[in-house]
This record gives sequence, C-alpha cells and structure tokens, in this order.
Amino acid sequence: MADHASSDHPQVQAQLDRLARLSPGRDILGLERIAALLDRLGNPERALPPVLHVAGTNGKGSTCAFLRAAIEAAGLTAHVYTSPHLVRFNERIRLAGRLIEDDALASYLAEALDAAADMEISFFEATTAAAFLAFARTPADACIVEVGLGGRLDATNVIAEPLVCGIAELGVDHNAFLGDRIEQIAVEKAGIAKRGAPLLTQRYPVAVSLKVGETAKAAGARWLPRGQGWDADVRDGGLDYRDRKGSLRLPLPRLPGTHQAMNAALAVAMLRHQNRLRVGEGAFRAAIGWAEWPARLQRLAPGPLRGLLPAEAELWLDGAHNPNAARAAADFFRGHVPAGRPFHIIFGLLANKDASGVLRTFRGRQATFHTIPVPGHEHHAPAKLADTARELGLTAMPAADVTDALNWIARHADRAKPPIVLILGSLYLAGEVLKANAQPPT
Repeated sequence: MADHASSDHPQVQAQLDRLARLSPGRDILGLERIAALLDRLGNPERALPPVLHVAGTNGKGSTCAFLRAAIEAAGLTAHVYTSPHLVRFNERIRLAGRLIEDDALASYLAEALDAAADMEISFFEATTAAAFLAFARTPADACIVEVGLGGRLDATNVIAEPLVCGIAELGVDHNAFLGDRIEQIAVEKAGIAKRGAPLLTQRYPVAVSLKVGETAKAAGARWLPRGQGWDADVRDGGLDYRDRKGSLRLPLPRLPGTHQAMNAALAVAMLRHQNRLRVGEGAFRAAIGWAEWPARLQRLAPGPLRGLLPAEAELWLDGAHNPNAARAAADFFRGHVPAGRPFHIIFGLLANKDASGVLRTFRGRQATFHTIPVPGHEHHAPAKLADTARELGLTAMPAADVTDALNWIARHADRAKPPIVLILGSLYLAGEVLKANAQPPT
C-alpha cells in the first residue's frame, strides 16, 4: 500500500506533491536507493546523535514512545522518527522533543527531493532522508528511529553504528514483502542487528528465537532476549524488571494492556544495556506514567465524535490491523467490559490485511461489529467484511462510516447500560477518527 499525505501548509503540500510524482506509489525495499540519496546529501546518517533502532511487527511505536519519555525524564533530548502519521505528516519527525515545524519540514523535504530529482525514490525513502537531514543539523542527546517495514532492507537500516537495537513483538504482517512464515519475518526484523550494538528483544517461540539468534550472531551483535540477561513480569499491580545491574519495581504504564508493560520493559532494557545515556530509576518511573502513543487502546476525549454517544458511554480507538495486535485489544476488553454491558466494534481494514485473522480474536464475545470503509484507501468492502464476521459466529452489520455507526449505536443505547464502543482496524482510519474528534497527536 502506498503512503498518503496532505498538509494545510502550502510549502509542505508543494513538496508532498513533488514526492507523489517522484515516488512509484508503492512500498519498495532495498538499501541501494536510500544509500545513493544520502550520499548525495552528504551522508547525514553518519552525523546523528546516538541511535536507538527499534523493529517489530507490533509494539515498536509504543517502545519508541517509552524510550523518548525515559530519555526526556532524565533531562536529555531525543529526536524521534516514526511512521505512519495519523493526522499530520509532521508527526513522523520529532526534533529534540517537538514535532517538526512546517517551514523546516518543507525545507528538508525540498532538499531531499532536489537531490533525488532523477531517481525513482519511494515515499518512505525520501521521508527518511529528510528526517536524517533534520536530525543531523539539530542538536540532541539521542535519536530514536523506528523501522518502517521489516528491518534488513528497510531504509532506516543504513544506520551503520547504532547505540542499541530492539525488537518488539513479532507476528505475521506485510506478507508480500516479508514472507508468510514467522521464521522468515524474524530474520528480516533481526536484520537491524549490528556489530558492537546489543540487540534486546522480547521472548519468542523456540523456532523464532533460533532465527533471531543466528541472525544476530552473523552480524556480530550480542543478543539479549527477555528471559536471558533481563526479564520482566506484571505482578501485584506493578512491573517488576530485573537484569544483571539489579531489580526495579516500576508502575504499570498509563497505556492500557499487559502488552504495553512488556513494551515499556523492552525500552528499559535497551537503555540499561548501553553506556552513553545516563537514565536512572526515577526517570524510568516517570516515563512509564508519561508515555503516550495515540490510537493504541486510546480512550477518546470529549469531541465531535464522542459527543454522538450518551454521556456515560465509552469510546475507544485502536489501530490493530493484524491478528497479534487485535489479540492484545481483545484481551484488554475481555477484562474491561462488564457482563451485560453492550460492546460495539466499528471495524475498517485495508484490503491487504488479514480480516479473518483479526476478527477471529473476538470469537465467543458478545460484541456487535459495524463494518465500514477506510476512506481514500483500498479496503475490505463493508458488506463482505460483515459476511466474514458472521461466518465466524459474530454479530455484524455494514455501515456507511464511523458517524453512521455511532448514530446507530446511540439510537439503540440503553441509559441503564451505556455502550462501550471500540473503533478498530486501519491506522489510516484511526487518523481520520482523531481528526474528526478534534484530537490530533501533539
């Protein structure tokens, strides 16, 4: 699927229009083009602050959020590169703690695109080049870089000497690029491993761990999976973390879900296995309470969309677009929705995603699905999506859009049992929801 972006700022939009004309309009992997472009730009990737490089199928964005929060809680500054954006393109590039300003973004995009004028460069490659230019020219103590797709051939993997690398949860996604077997995907993700940089990972099944270990060894990286060298557990309402340096008793994250506690633990492990950035226990404690990551089990604030539901209702948003991510959402709501309380799921998914796999995680639940399109993108048709849900034994009906579904839910709401509503699926849909609710990421 191609990236899409627009901006209210004329100069930024002019560069995004140039990028759309230059890009092949699809994801492409490989390091040759990005390396050539960065060489033309003076190799800014060699002048970055110490880099923390993060891959994973799910959880890598949240891990980056915890890393940033911990570094800032320690009184340091961090650049952050993540994708995709939800509402504004600027969300992808954070300079020393602040989203990049429009004028600077337009300038860096223009510089990257001028250098790439005779190249077929992808949207993500050009964006990565612009981000690295901005990071190299703006002082900061650290640089947090999230892999876009895979790892081994991702444009961010031109970083030759990261400070530390991390891999969050692994699962099957982006099959056309990474393969259908999780062992193949593990090799691609572990491709970020570099000699001299520790590689911290979550705990994986044996077959997957073997592939990660082999890949790390071939790269000359020291591999430290959870359970070997460091570990963490949720216990008695807190997060117990331990490694060779000692044990930490930390609060649970404000981000809901046990999986977020493990993402936080991975961030702690990454920072405790490097020696350039001084981050202490107090900073870790503060960070876990501060960290935010939009559209991941996010309870929406009062706004135009939330206002369509009864006052006592709850409206949640989660960009779970593969089975592993959906399972984390399903597990959370299994414990969150009281017996007898109506539970509705408004669901839209891109055409290249596993709809059956996502829906299957909710089997056996008393939930009503409202299937919708994803505006501006190729998506599963709502009627067919509802059919798929019903084939799995779920209650489902198509709707025109989020507003149509929310209005239906409001009309059928019981004041004595106000509904809990989850908007689930594509991150592009999540971005539209945040925009419509006047709640863009900041």
